[in-house]
Order: sequence, then C-alpha cells, then structure tokens
Amino acid sequence: MTSRFAGVASVSLAAVSILAAVTAALPLAGAVRLADPFADGMVLQRESPVPVWGTAAPGEKVTVTFAGERVEAVASADGKWMCRLPPLKMSKESRELVATAGDSRQAVGDVLVGDVWFVSGQSNCEFPLCGDNPHFSDRNGAAIASITHMPLVRYCYQSDYKISSVPKTCAALPVKWRRFEPKNLLAAPSFSAVGFYFAMNVHQASGVPLGLVGAYWGGTGIDPWTPREGTATRPDLKDILDFPVSDDWDGVNPKSIFRFNRKHDQPAVLFNEMINPWCPFAMKGLVWYQGCTNSREPERYCSKMHALYNGWSLKFENPDMRLYFVQLAPWGFEGIAKIQEAQAQFEREQPKSGMAVINDVGNLADIHPNEKGTVGLRLARMALKRDYGFDDIEDRSPTLKSWRIEGDSFVLDFDHAKRLYVYTRNYSADAPFEIAGADGVFRPAKIVNAICEKINMAGGKVRTEYRGRIDGCSRLVVKADGVLQPVKLRCCHAHPWLGTVYNEANLPLGAFHID
Repeated sequence: MTSRFAGVASVSLAAVSILAAVTAALPLAGAVRLADPFADGMVLQRESPVPVWGTAAPGEKVTVTFAGERVEAVASADGKWMCRLPPLKMSKESRELVATAGDSRQAVGDVLVGDVWFVSGQSNCEFPLCGDNPHFSDRNGAAIASITHMPLVRYCYQSDYKISSVPKTCAALPVKWRRFEPKNLLAAPSFSAVGFYFAMNVHQASGVPLGLVGAYWGGTGIDPWTPREGTATRPDLKDILDFPVSDDWDGVNPKSIFRFNRKHDQPAVLFNEMINPWCPFAMKGLVWYQGCTNSREPERYCSKMHALYNGWSLKFENPDMRLYFVQLAPWGFEGIAKIQEAQAQFEREQPKSGMAVINDVGNLADIHPNEKGTVGLRLARMALKRDYGFDDIEDRSPTLKSWRIEGDSFVLDFDHAKRLYVYTRNYSADAPFEIAGADGVFRPAKIVNAICEKINMAGGKVRTEYRGRIDGCSRLVVKADGVLQPVKLRCCHAHPWLGTVYNEANLPLGAFHID
C-alpha cells in the first residue's frame, strides 16, 4: 500500500514538474512580457530602428511606448509579438520603456539611448578587469575600477558556459544591467578587461551612453560563435554545416584534431546559447578577441572571420555592423605569424572591420598578457575615428603600401605612417625582419636607414642601439648580412615575434611577408 502510494506521488510530482515547465513557456492569458534583454538600466541603440519583442496572449494587441514614440503589434498564435521603435536620438535621460496589452503592463526603467556593443571571444576576451589570480586579471584593473564612476556606461553578462544545438530564445542568464561603478566592477564576476577599457575610452572621449553585453568562454574556437546563417555564406566552409551537432556529443572529429574536439567547439552551439536570445536586438557592433584555438589552421581563419561577420550582421539585421577585433599577441608558437596574417587579410577584405595590432604587449611566458589597457585603447581609437567623429585620429598600424629591391636591400613604403620609429625594450639594434636569397634561407636583417648609435660597454664591447625615428619618415630600407641578392622578406615571423617598429600614433607594425 505504501509503495503504491509512493509510486503515485512520484508520478504526480513528475507530472506537476512537466506541467509547470510547459506553463512557464506559454504567455499568461492577458499578460504582456518583454523579452529578456529589456531590463532596468538598459541602453537602446541610437539612430537605428529598435526592435522590441516579447510575448502576450495570442491575438492580443500590444502597445510599446518610449520617449514620446508609440508603436503597436499583435501577438501571433504562439503568443509572440515584435514591433520597431523609429530611430532614436542619443539621450542621457533616464526614461521608461513600457509595453501594454489590455489590462496588463510591463515597464522597464532607467533606460538610456546610446550605442550597444557586444564583447565576445575566448580567454583573452574573458580575461577579467579584477580578480584574485595575478595571471588572469588586469595589472591595473583594481586600481582603475576603484576610481571609475561612469553611470552612463552599463554592462551585463551572458556567459553561462553552456551549449545548445538549437537556437535559444531565452537569455542564458537573467539580464541585469550594471553601471561602471566601483561596487560593481570590483565585485565577482568581473567584466572583460578589454571590453571595459574599450568602453571607458570611447565614453570618455565621446560622452555617448554605452551598453555592453559580455559573452565569452576561454579555449573556444570561432565556429561555435558563428551562426549557421554565417557559415552558409562561405562555400569553402560547407563541411562545417555538414557536421552533426548534439548537446550530448563529446568526441573528436577525425578530419581535424583542432576543430570540434569538445562539446563547446561544435558549430554554432555558443551563438545558439548565449547570443541568439538577443537577436535582433539593435546594436552598433562587436568587439572580438579570439584566434588562439584556431591558430593551427590559419588557411581558413580569414574565411571563418567572414562567416562570423556575415552571420552576426544577418541575425542582428545590421548590414552596417562594426567588427573591431584583436590580432593575436606573440606567445611561444612558431606559426603565430600565419594566423596574424590571416587576421590582417580579413581586415583588408571587410571595410567595416578594424584590427588592433598588439605584438608589442605580448608575454612570451604567458598566453594571457595582463596589459589589457593598451588593447582596449587601440580598439577604442578605431571606433572613435570611424563612428564618433574623431577624424584626425590615426587608428591603424603601418601597412605595407609598396616595395622594391635595390641592390642588396628591400625598400618598403608604408601607409598609415607619417613617420616611423624603432623602439626595442633592450635598446638593441634587433629588427623584426628577415631576408632570404635564392637559397630560401632566412637571415636576420637590419633597418639601414634607422638612426643608430654605438654604445661602449664594459670590457671593451660595443653595442649598436636604435635611437629615435627612421630617416625617410614612412620608408624602411632593410638588408641582411650575407644576402647579396634578396628574394624574400618577412616581418615578425621569427622568435620573439615582437613588434618594434611604430608609426607616429604609437601603433606597431604587424606580421607580413614578401615572396
């Protein structure tokens, strides 16, 4: 008798649980609900139509009001509705966004109008502003956080470290918009250091309210962050679309040990889980810091970057979306220059993107350099020039414009370089260049037209040190001892892969090669 009732109780509880889950997924009769991203303290995207969506009783008319604007929608048979506010002007005023349906009403308070940026990638993007781990927190983060009071900059987390084989509609985590204030920034979990410094610099210079959405996961590749719609735009990536995806899958793809070897490396599974619930939220762009996990397949990384951009811009209905990303810093890997060049190729091919070169702030002993302030500043400079009217900023590193061979030297001319200079941490005359002749053997090269000085050292030794700028401003003349007829040149392809040549904006020259 007891066991029979115990079984009935067990079944009843299970049935109740199932019923509760089903009921929670359905809109309450007469109740209107805004989608998860719409929460107190949020920032709406300026100067762009603003999709607003949610649920209500099927057939119910929903009215959304904000800043004197009024728009309407009718909930479909499944209870979903969407309307679009017209383009809004920037506003620092705290206002209410209200949705009503019949007698039901939901209001979201303290809403600003400015720019919304997503911040995503792997561990160097996840790398926090503050924390207890000295190898995984910004070197100046706690000090900066303790004096930061920017109530017009808001941020929220969406990293729940889960995957989904299908696109989700509910936010990965409860959306809580926080202000850039010490009590928030110093508390765990801390926000992305790169995202923080990007926003801090943009807001200080422009005064525009900002909203940041952080979604990142250390060790992840680019494929799980790319929606299938983006991958489908690249014929050379068709094999990725054919890959079977499962929430329970855990194995190794025999075609490549560097792709799909863990659950969270499967195609689109992180976009489905953390990003899709926000689509098509009006946004300005994406700050992206990723590439280490894909560094051993540089031949397809440029195409994968295109797939990422195409997919996000399609899903967010934003054909003008910005994508500002970070080129990998040097770290203990002989092929680092190849993935860096793949990243640079994408920047050349996608005019709405920008790449921050950071080969001067890497740490050869640590894959997570802790100087994120420089990284965020370089990302911010691109946004300020291209999106906030700071036309006089030089936001790009030197890029090779033309080259020729004169005798035993390469003569290199650069764009984005009114004047060049060399700075090495040990003041040596080491340069990031190598030159090869017909034998294909690369030899260390020196910059002939750099201003150098002979330094007398102890024991009668003499050391040559670079001093000051390059003669000829935006031109480098490079030669290697023992190579009388140069054929090939490469930059930052050899240990320690560090950038030592800068333009007048203190932006370093990145990896490239000439065959």
